[in-house]
Amino acid sequence: QVQLVESGGGLVQAGGSLRLSCTASRSIFSFDAMGWYRQPPGKQRDLVALITTGGSTNYADSVKGRFTISRDNAKNTVYLQMDSLKPEDTAIYYCHGLRQGSRGYDYWGQGTQVTVSS
Repeated sequence: QVQLVESGGGLVQAGGSLRLSCTASRSIFSFDAMGWYRQPPGKQRDLVALITTGGSTNYADSVKGRFTISRDNAKNTVYLQMDSLKPEDTAIYYCHGLRQGSRGYDYWGQGTQVTVSS
């Protein structure tokens, strides 16, 4: 069993910045990819950003140029730097780790609330 623990959420004004952290209870090399998802109130959970073991990244169109995902393998931590925040970025942000294949698995964090005021 792996635990993913998010931190760094909070309340920020539009145009501000936040950095989310996701720390895993074991090496993040055990995942092929780690990502951040978000779920606004009353809506579905969608992918925000993804980073692979090799360092490749992928972003939702709505956050390109504003958000940056990165990883610190030594700290078993993945970050999401969020700049130029907008009210529509308000959501619960979840960390996710995925191992693909027939013996694959995935884990979710408990979520952290991000609220952007106008």
